[in-house]
Amino acid sequence: MRNRLSLVPILAATLALTAGLRSTQAQTRGEPEQFNAIAIVNNNLASGAGTVLMRVTRWSSDAERTQLIGTLTKKGPDALLDDLKRMRSVGTIRTPDSLAYDLRYAYQRALPEGGRQIVLATDRPIGFWEAVNQPRTIQYPFTVIQMQIGGDGKGKGTLSYATKIVVRGDVVELENFATQPVMLTEIRAEKGTR
Repeated sequence: MRNRLSLVPILAATLALTAGLRSTQAQTRGEPEQFNAIAIVNNNLASGAGTVLMRVTRWSSDAERTQLIGTLTKKGPDALLDDLKRMRSVGTIRTPDSLAYDLRYAYQRALPEGGRQIVLATDRPIGFWEAVNQPRTIQYPFTVIQMQIGGDGKGKGTLSYATKIVVRGDVVELENFATQPVMLTEIRAEKGTR
């Protein structure tokens, strides 16, 4: 399934740093934040529900944001993937019964009506079998999480586990290997460690 997005808004929404974000970022810099969510899967690959735990230990810097924007617009998604793999971890994502893997990008911006929009991104883990056999899933190397969190620390969002980013002219498309992204419900944001 493709989500078509204008290049300027997606870059502004996922990579730009606004004045409003600076104050939000200052409040959480150096303080870990965890997001717990119920993930509801209902697509052509699987169905069911479970818990997803996302932990942000730092927010992406202006330099990292600028690098990613430049890479995507000038060199394309393959180079973007390479840049993400080289970035220092910003946190982790896991389920209660799995090992965590690194998140490479964490961005938040304040919403005009209150609350905030958060985007997390990383290269997804590729197992030995997938790397050797090169099935079609290998063409979907990104994980992108989009969340809207209210002022009360609760929210909703989506998780695209196997997605690819396609740039066509001034349009960026997020194409999921599954027909639909995983829906994240009952998201709870918690500052600090547990």
